Amino acid sequence: MFETISERLGNVLKNLRGQGRLTEENIATSLREVRMALLEADVALPVVKDFIEKVRQRALGKEVLTSLTPGQAVIKIVYQELVQMMGESNAALDLNTRPPAIILVAGLQGSGKTTTVAKLARYIKENLDRKVAVTSCDVYRPAAIDQLQALAAGIGVEFIPGNPDQQPVAIASQAMETGRKHFIDVLLVDSAGRLHIDDAMMLELKQLHEVLQPVETLFVIDSMMGQDAVNAARVFNATLPLTGTILSKVDGDARGGAALSVRHITGKPVKFMGTGEKTSALAPFHPDRIASRILGMGDVLSLIEEVEKKTDQRKAGKLARKLQQGKRFSLEDFREQLQQMRTMGGLGNILDKLPGLPAQVMDADRGNQEFIKLEAIINSMTPVERRKPDLINGSRKKRIAAGSGTQIQDVNRLLKQFSQMQKMMKRLSKKGGMQSMVRGLGGKFPPGTPPFR
Repeated sequence: MFETISERLGNVLKNLRGQGRLTEENIATSLREVRMALLEADVALPVVKDFIEKVRQRALGKEVLTSLTPGQAVIKIVYQELVQMMGESNAALDLNTRPPAIILVAGLQGSGKTTTVAKLARYIKENLDRKVAVTSCDVYRPAAIDQLQALAAGIGVEFIPGNPDQQPVAIASQAMETGRKHFIDVLLVDSAGRLHIDDAMMLELKQLHEVLQPVETLFVIDSMMGQDAVNAARVFNATLPLTGTILSKVDGDARGGAALSVRHITGKPVKFMGTGEKTSALAPFHPDRIASRILGMGDVLSLIEEVEKKTDQRKAGKLARKLQQGKRFSLEDFREQLQQMRTMGGLGNILDKLPGLPAQVMDADRGNQEFIKLEAIINSMTPVERRKPDLINGSRKKRIAAGSGTQIQDVNRLLKQFSQMQKMMKRLSKKGGMQSMVRGLGGKFPPGTPPFR
């Protein structure tokens, strides 16, 4: 996520960081590099111009010229202006209305709109504790209604059916009435998309908006389309009273142009971003955390939230109590830790949020494959061997390697890694497993601020 811009900006700011004195000339040189980095990341030109001018004015001001660490001061300015560009803080959904609160979701065909509706429904159900229903007004795309019905069944929210022979406005009216009768808290309405913007589409959306009177009108943007997606959002915003946007497919976007441009161009906040294909892969958009990630400072706050949300708290508590009682960390415990890391999206997702690590550590895809291999090796052991790895001799290693489709060297490597993990867990036994490791990283700098002063 944002690898291209992060790498380019990282190189520029690394040169600034060590400067004991800054002049107008080397500030101008650095800003030219920043400008090129933003343009290569497909950030809209007006956004780049405005950003560079704001940074330039502040970089030539007193806060930098009188600083004992002027390079750090400029980096801090870049961070603050990135946050400002993306919207300062997370904009939460406004659901304070008489139920059902209606959310109309719009977007171009292929932007991931229908999947995003399901993701948003799951997020509201699980995080806001509301009774949610979804309906589809897309009577044009084949099986669009069936797709949303299947997604709704998978996440356990109510689906209000419509008939492809009906008009979208009729489906919307029927869904509102059903929502009131069934005491639905939030109704999400999936509108029809097109391959391009046309008059018929805009007229239909206007009619839907007039009938639904939604509290939220959200536009789904395919992050990988860059400026094209942002320009489409601008046209929609001129036609519909959008209340915000959702960035989809952010996990596949190495550039980051849409994320940096859309709020500046539309004037509407980015409320969520899709970070994967699963319906659980939707996260609130926090500009400060994204800016921190772009500048190579990680996103420890989001990682802590993921650990607390996605790890099995009962198992974590059980492991902590076990270690506090002086019992040894076993291979079965090790396997559970590997499984929890995979639940959190694998090594890539974790490294992406750790400060300064992604560019320096092993390839994330290779690391995920290594996790799978380690788990296979542990699964090939007997329960006794998992609890007492000292029993594993040469003949046992040969059997375990054959059973897991690996080599004896792989088994030896696992046992060595496990021994190191055992020692680390012993040190962390009073604080509690993976959570304490992540919190230790988060403790390096105050919440919501980059690690410089």
